[in-house]
Amino acid sequence: MPGTHEATHVVKVSDAPSPRRLLSTEKVYEGRIWDVVSDTFQLQDTGVALTRDYIEHPGAVAVLPMNDDGEILLLKQYRHPVGMDLWEIPAGLLDVEGEEFQAGAARELAEEADLAAGSWNVLADVFNSPGSSSEAIRIYLARDLTEVPHHERHERTDEEAEIEFHWISLDDAVESVLAGRLHNPSAVVGILAAAAARADGFAGLRPADAPWPAHPSQR
Repeated sequence: MPGTHEATHVVKVSDAPSPRRLLSTEKVYEGRIWDVVSDTFQLQDTGVALTRDYIEHPGAVAVLPMNDDGEILLLKQYRHPVGMDLWEIPAGLLDVEGEEFQAGAARELAEEADLAAGSWNVLADVFNSPGSSSEAIRIYLARDLTEVPHHERHERTDEEAEIEFHWISLDDAVESVLAGRLHNPSAVVGILAAAAARADGFAGLRPADAPWPAHPSQR
């Protein structure tokens, strides 16, 4: 028998802006990288006032590098808040004034992986933790890879100085995600999105300059 939630027609679900009446906003904490903001708003014009605190974030980009053999590059990096070495993909903040999204992704790919890419597509756009942060992340697929010359390479410091590299097949990466061995959200989403996109040879992916209305600067 059909379930109570079975669709009767095809609907393309899509997140959408939902403006609400903002009564007040206050910066309650100013940090080195991001701030905490307290907003008071109403869901409806006659509704009660609600207050929510959240991290105000500039947004970020991440890159899934894929070589000609279909392998992807993962980076191992220590993350202090969770006290773990995590296998991730190159990623970083969009904190350079006026920098285009793809340019930021190319910068992170060069700085963290010593690579440049000749082919770029968007894999996915996600909110990292929409209940507590405004952080929006765009994840790219980067192919046609070349190495950055040694004299042009970025000098990595702090946690980045410990980065280790590992090339892995996409299938093995998917298995690691499903087995619970990988936890970084950009890596998990990027790996699963790439595996899905591989079905049509990545032809269905959006171009690198596709609109990104969910980014904080566009809202």
